[in-house]
Amino acid sequence: MEVRQFASILTLVLFSSQVWAQSENDILGTWYNTEKTAKVIISKSGDKFMGKISWLLEPEKNGVPAMDEQNDNDKLKQRPLMGLTILEGLTYKNGIWKGGKIYDPKSGNTYSCELKLLSKDVLEVTGFMGFSWIGRTVEWTRAEKP
Repeated sequence: MEVRQFASILTLVLFSSQVWAQSENDILGTWYNTEKTAKVIISKSGDKFMGKISWLLEPEKNGVPAMDEQNDNDKLKQRPLMGLTILEGLTYKNGIWKGGKIYDPKSGNTYSCELKLLSKDVLEVTGFMGFSWIGRTVEWTRAEKP
């Protein structure tokens, strides 16, 4: 085998291992947040994707379930974080899940968001107000497949 043939085959093999066929359902499953203090189950209802908190590193505070204490709405401060929907309304188009909202229980704020798979097990989560390039991007890691 000539060196050129070997180099071509090696390049093709390396490139093909970096690429995978992506479908809209590839984000379904359970994901750790960046700090690994929570797990979020991403599911689909109709054509919309949503995510709920399914596990917390600290599910209780002084023997009481962790609550949505940072919410600006006093009525919502008493809702438990466990089971709370924090992602909603996302639709898939051209490799990006967008058009939805993400709620941040740490700040009590809701942001527009976009999700993008960087690999099968790494999800880029961008939350923003107004323009998607003005926001915060974090990476979630897959905890469990559906």
